[in-house]
Amino acid sequence: MSYGRSHKRARTDNISELNAKYMALDQQNNFQVMYIWIDATQENLRGKTKTFDFEPKVASDLPIWNFDGTSTGQSLGEGSDVYIRPVALYRDPFRPGPNKIALCETLTHDEKPHPTNTRQQCLDVMEKAKDQEPWFGMEQEFTLLGADKHPYNWPVNGFPAPQGPYYCGVGADRVFGRHILEAHYRACMYAGIKISGSNVESMPSQFEYQVGPCEGIEMGDSLWVSRYILHRICEDYGVVCSLDPKPVLGEWSGAGCHLNFSTNVMRTPSEDGAGWRAIEEAVHKLSKVHMHHIAYYDPHGGRDNERRLIGANQTETVDAFSSGVADREASVRIPRQVFADKCVSACTEKN
Repeated sequence: MSYGRSHKRARTDNISELNAKYMALDQQNNFQVMYIWIDATQENLRGKTKTFDFEPKVASDLPIWNFDGTSTGQSLGEGSDVYIRPVALYRDPFRPGPNKIALCETLTHDEKPHPTNTRQQCLDVMEKAKDQEPWFGMEQEFTLLGADKHPYNWPVNGFPAPQGPYYCGVGADRVFGRHILEAHYRACMYAGIKISGSNVESMPSQFEYQVGPCEGIEMGDSLWVSRYILHRICEDYGVVCSLDPKPVLGEWSGAGCHLNFSTNVMRTPSEDGAGWRAIEEAVHKLSKVHMHHIAYYDPHGGRDNERRLIGANQTETVDAFSSGVADREASVRIPRQVFADKCVSACTEKN
């Protein structure tokens, strides 16, 4: 059975070689900052670059900028300009040296949060819960596709062997695209993102990386910038990164973004079991608002996740809530070590 390559590796390599000589040119004491933001789709990112005569050290060093909202679906009628304000700053792995990537929030013409700006609401909640020291660990799954949107390196007229040998696998017949996973890992480290791990997933051409633990709003900022870096690396290799919950129909695993969570009480060992009680209380609260949360988990009101949460391939059904110890089909999985310790340990937070 022949396997197809949907990108031109030789051409990509040639472009990289040509580009390298230009990227090595002296910047003449100038600094490039890539401003990036989330567009109207609530799942895609946009970006553009600005030159500065100083090296910014923190996001607040940078001025508010703007973009054409009519081209991103974010124009509100008061004019086409939408403002972008830097809120988090990272080293740029695509322009090594003093250059930066600035994650921005979108603002209206009067500098109020834009309707597509969900960060401000999240920040307000995180500030209210600051005394609880909320930690998050994000597990982002993704699928590699060719430029033709066919799964990367899958047979041109068929399917790979069924799932089983691929998860955390090794070998050219089991792992398609590890070079992208490794490039992304190193690029995130360079950028300053708290990337804590990666692995090959259950479906061929599917992978996962983990970010965290991060406290408060750093969780969302780091996740979005890690996604931007992933899309840029895939662009360099001529492939497409899909975060779609169910990119391939049938008996193939979907892709999600699992969230690990704990508060300071949950992480504190105690003889009276306060940590375990806090975990049980949190699970109970989640069970009461399950469908409300489902509507917020994807940008289409939960319709995307309906295709993934079908009670198979290690998922619960979309309309049911469950929890269990070491149960990968439950809505909330409590790691076995947490159950044994009756609290969350630092190492558990990264799993």
